[in-house]
Amino acid sequence: MVALDAPRERLAGDRRHLGRALAVWLLGLLAVLALLSLGHGASGVSAPRVLLDWLAGHEIAQTDRVVLFDIRLPRLLTGILVGAGLAVSGAIMQGLFRNPLADPGLLGVSAGASLGAISAIVLGGLLPPAMLAAAGWHLVPLAAFAGSWLAMVTLYGIATRQGRTSVATMLLAGIALAAMIAAVSGLIIYRADDQQLRDLTFWGLGSLAGASWVKLLAAGPVIAAALLVSPFLAWGLNGLALGEASAAHVGIRVQRVKTTAILTTAAATGASVAVSGGIGFVGIVVPHLLRLLAGPDHRWLLVNSALLGASVLLVADMISRTVIAPAELPIGIITAMIGGPFFLWVLLSNRRMLDG
Repeated sequence: MVALDAPRERLAGDRRHLGRALAVWLLGLLAVLALLSLGHGASGVSAPRVLLDWLAGHEIAQTDRVVLFDIRLPRLLTGILVGAGLAVSGAIMQGLFRNPLADPGLLGVSAGASLGAISAIVLGGLLPPAMLAAAGWHLVPLAAFAGSWLAMVTLYGIATRQGRTSVATMLLAGIALAAMIAAVSGLIIYRADDQQLRDLTFWGLGSLAGASWVKLLAAGPVIAAALLVSPFLAWGLNGLALGEASAAHVGIRVQRVKTTAILTTAAATGASVAVSGGIGFVGIVVPHLLRLLAGPDHRWLLVNSALLGASVLLVADMISRTVIAPAELPIGIITAMIGGPFFLWVLLSNRRMLDG
């Protein structure tokens, strides 16, 4: 056991105390932000007051009950899961490709989800009335999730040969696949009417406004399962930082790690995009910031990415509900306004290293 633990420490670097302390701090931050988000909204319902009334055994007003438990709470939980899922997916992709610029969008997963949603919004009316009535509002998230998985299965088939998956082939094929999907999406959008264009624009920018218990119960278990699997990838991703040959030499099953990482990312990203639309920069900025703070050890990077990603999305959601209240600004605009300048600053700060 000692002999096995020693290479692990050399592979990842011993920053466990820093990662553990950061995790505790981020957990506390997420708890505070969750309470603030639960009490934040245009209706003026006070979450602490409703909670105290409930604990005291007093009758809770029907309006307060609906606002707090049917609107804000599913929105809060959806935001936590989506933010965690996107951030962890970014951390896994960056570790798999050994590139801090990697993002689930590189694999065409987000593009596939977008194509599914666009097809449902624009072409959904062509479905048989019985099928359309059965799907209801589930049509768009279901189509988005199916699109993400179809893109992932196609890409995986292209990059896998004789039981081995080429990461380089997957990266290049992902870029090509995303371009082709964007072209098909453009053709479909071309025939959209004004209302459909409005729906497409709002969905593409991302929002938690449509969060509900039904959507949460549909997508939540998928994202949660991906988050639970991700810590088991930490040792393998740490080993891949030294290259596939070195990782295999210390006992890592490289192909299994790559397959699990790809499927985990596809599940988390597909389900997240299906319920929230396109929300960018979380998967790039959050893991990169944590690497600057606590190093690249995936044992804590993945956990901390989930916590910080959830916190970032809750902050963005609260801002989106405040800036133009009582209307809402799409969350994708907020994350782009925050993440874009930060990422540009990171690139300029490390320009010498990148040029070298």
